Amino acid sequence: MDPHLHHEGASLAGTVLPAVVLLACAGLYLHLAARARRRNPVQGWNRWRTTSFAVGLLLLAVALLPPLAPFAHTDFRGHMTQHLLIGMYAPLALVLAAPVTLLLRALPAPRGRRLTALLHSGPVRVLTHPAVAFLVSTASLAVLYFTPLYHLATGDPVGHWLLHTHFLLSGCLFAYVIAGPDPAPRRPGVRTRLVYLGLAIATHAVISQLMYGGFWVDIHAPIPQVQGGAQLMYYGGDIAELLLAAALVATWRPERRNRSGDTPAPPPSYVVSISDRP
Repeated sequence: MDPHLHHEGASLAGTVLPAVVLLACAGLYLHLAARARRRNPVQGWNRWRTTSFAVGLLLLAVALLPPLAPFAHTDFRGHMTQHLLIGMYAPLALVLAAPVTLLLRALPAPRGRRLTALLHSGPVRVLTHPAVAFLVSTASLAVLYFTPLYHLATGDPVGHWLLHTHFLLSGCLFAYVIAGPDPAPRRPGVRTRLVYLGLAIATHAVISQLMYGGFWVDIHAPIPQVQGGAQLMYYGGDIAELLLAAALVATWRPERRNRSGDTPAPPPSYVVSISDRP
C-alpha cells in the first residue's frame, strides 16, 4: 500500500471516529434527558445541565478534530492545548451536566438500584477519594513529562489515544470529586476538597515552571515549543482550576442536621438524587 494513502486513511479515521463518538454521546444524553422528562414531567430536567454537556462535547471536538489535532502531532504547544481542553475544561463541563443523576432518573428502578449499589461499592469509594483523584489526574503529569513516557505515548497512535483517554477520565474524576453535583459515597467536606484543589494548583505550577526552565523535562521538542507549552499549562491550568473552585462554591450545600443536632444528615444533593430515582 502507498504510505501516503495509508497516512491519509489513518488521518481520516482519526477524524471521523471521534466525531461519530461525540455525536453518539450527545444523542444518548438527549435521549436520557427526554426520558427523564417523560418519567417526571413536573421535575423535568435542567436545560443548563444539557447545555453544560454540549459545551463539554464541543470542547472535546475542538481538541480532537482539525485544525488542532494535526497541529498537536507536530508542535508541543498544540499537545498542551489538547491536554488542557481534554483533561481540565471539558471534564468540568461534562461533570456539571450531572450524568449520573440523569441515569438515576432515566433508568428503571432495578437498574437504578444496581447503579446506586455500584456507587457505594468499595472500589468506587477508594477511587473517588480526593487523594486518589489527585494522584491520578495531577501528580501523574510529573511521570508523563519527566520520564520517556510522553515520547513513547505520542510516538504510537494507540498510545496517543490512550493518553487522551487518561486525560479525559482522570480529569472527570477529579472534577467529580471536587465539585460534582452527582451523588458520591462519603464525599469529604468543602475544606478537604479545597486543600486538594490547592495541591493541584501548586503541582501544576511547579511542573510548568520546571518545564519552562528545562529541569528534568524529557520532551523531544524544540525549546521554544516546550516553553510555550509550559506557559499554556501555567496560565491555562490556573484558569481551569479557578473555574473548578467556582463550581465547588456553586454546588456546595451546607450539611443538614437532625433534630437532636448531633448527627449530620446526608447532603441535599445526595438526598434529591436518590429520592428522585424511579
